[in-house]
Amino acid sequence: MNYKEQVIDVIDYPKPGIVFKDLTPLWSNSKTFGNLINDMTAPWLDKKVNVVASIESRGFIIGAPVAEKLGAGFLPLRKPNKLPRDTFSENFDLEYGSTSIHVHKDAIGSHNNVLIIDDLLATGGTAIAAYNLMKRFPYTNIVGFGFIAELNFLKGREKLINSCNNSMIDSIIQYAN
Repeated sequence: MNYKEQVIDVIDYPKPGIVFKDLTPLWSNSKTFGNLINDMTAPWLDKKVNVVASIESRGFIIGAPVAEKLGAGFLPLRKPNKLPRDTFSENFDLEYGSTSIHVHKDAIGSHNNVLIIDDLLATGGTAIAAYNLMKRFPYTNIVGFGFIAELNFLKGREKLINSCNNSMIDSIIQYAN
């Protein structure tokens, strides 16, 4: 299935100079969405994933159904001030600002195989922050990263490989520029 042709470029959003990849058309058609979930799940079927950690907010749309297909738990990595109990947090920079993600300190136990899912790999900052956050849990093994789309020209993959012990990275759509 050609997912790329369904993604809409929104120029100068959320600020001038950014070309936002609107992925919502991929989710609005049940057949396309089902195929996307299957394609995002396939690389991880034999990896013994028992937790899918997914990044707010567009990552949740894909992360939860991938977790269900893998028979794994779903762990939301949230924006600041969204979780009611004690959290670990990790700060990171975006192409257009900075923020942090949070997870409850008691969200998972030890000895987990964690898959990190998000919608888009750009500069790699969000994914590296998610990796660092998950490594705070004892004996956690990061199986890899799954993305719907990857902006290759921003070199996020290289940063992930260098920062995250050569973890496996899978993305469905590639953008060269």
